[in-house]
Amino acid sequence: MDQPATPPTAAASTTHTHALTFIFITLLIDVTGLGLIIPVIPKLIQTLQGGPLDAPGSLAAAARWGGLLGFAYAGLQFLTAPVLGGLSDRFGRRPVLLFSLLGFGLDYILQGFAPTIGWLFVGRCIAGITGASFTTATAYIADISTPEKRAQNFGMIGAAFGIGFILGPVMGGLLGGEYGPRAPFFAAAALALLNTVYGYFILPESLPVANRRPFDWRRANPVGSLLSLGRYPQTLGLVAAMFLLYIAGHAAQSTWTYFTFEQFKWSEKEVGYSLAFVGLVIGLVQGGLTRVVIPRIGQRRSVVVGFAFYVVGLVCFAFATKGWMMYAFMIPYGLGGLAGPAVQALVSEEVPSSEQGELQGGLTSLVSVASIIGPLLMTGLFARFSRHAPGALYFPGAPFLAGAALTVLALGLVTWSFRRQRAARAQATGPL
Repeated sequence: MDQPATPPTAAASTTHTHALTFIFITLLIDVTGLGLIIPVIPKLIQTLQGGPLDAPGSLAAAARWGGLLGFAYAGLQFLTAPVLGGLSDRFGRRPVLLFSLLGFGLDYILQGFAPTIGWLFVGRCIAGITGASFTTATAYIADISTPEKRAQNFGMIGAAFGIGFILGPVMGGLLGGEYGPRAPFFAAAALALLNTVYGYFILPESLPVANRRPFDWRRANPVGSLLSLGRYPQTLGLVAAMFLLYIAGHAAQSTWTYFTFEQFKWSEKEVGYSLAFVGLVIGLVQGGLTRVVIPRIGQRRSVVVGFAFYVVGLVCFAFATKGWMMYAFMIPYGLGGLAGPAVQALVSEEVPSSEQGELQGGLTSLVSVASIIGPLLMTGLFARFSRHAPGALYFPGAPFLAGAALTVLALGLVTWSFRRQRAARAQATGPL
């Protein structure tokens, strides 16, 4: 008798489960490491500036340096994400992931020992390069996911962000308060290096040799990577919608602390609690709810529903008058997380497996561009509408309204894209 086919299938399923677990841990460690250093970056910059920490203008100057450090990180990620994406299409996902993890560990050590702000810039540039691990991780997920599981597996990315931003800031605050502003950098380095060792012995390669493609510098550049997204015209509307959503997200990401300080006079501790709650909601939605809702209502409906929730949440944030309202309004805003994994799955389904790395490199480049545009736009709006000057329009929630408007525009692009795809399929099928 022939042997049943169940054992190989079960073995493959087990391998994929271990691989997904590693990818989740990788993303979680990346985000936790970032969260670890958020509470101590201002104090470290102030220390490197010299002079008393409570000197007038010290924190404002630190904030300006912090913005430039963020610009350096996003800029380098924009330049190098398509390179690492192309390299993963050529040599496989595993070596690129391990390189990125090793780079993260060394980068955190460098920043922990940084004697000047200039060395912090060197560290952030290294982080921008190795931060493209998200590019390769998403390509890895696409490699090993079946079409019906792809959106749910992409939801792991959001879950990692949510959990990482619960654990990271709390751990960073405790370590920084007890051992000084450099301690969280060494903790983040230890996490990254331990995961590098774990991945070296555990992580299998996901991209078969037959599905690899030659590396091409013309395609492995940020402009070429972005233009490569246009080679699949049926996805352009979805990609453009994702880009607008990334920018809209900075209404909360870049102005949350400023808005809650201004509107509710929150302390740093209250802001930290609120961010932990945001991370919890995002983790529950993208790590759990996506696996139930998306298969039940479908990817396209999940996109529309998610975008609608984002709009509701952002508008409510804009008009919140009491601190407790921010917690209540986090629920619809968090439910908007249904959209991201579903959109990414729909886009990836239109791209051959041999080009998933290039695709994810292009999408990561979009995130990097949004990370350059979004903070400048949203913090500029906050500054413009938070002035107490006579005759000036005072409305600190302006960035949230701008984010809602961009999300409405993105929803329009999604609707247009779905209609276009249906028309193309109907034309290809022809009359029955």
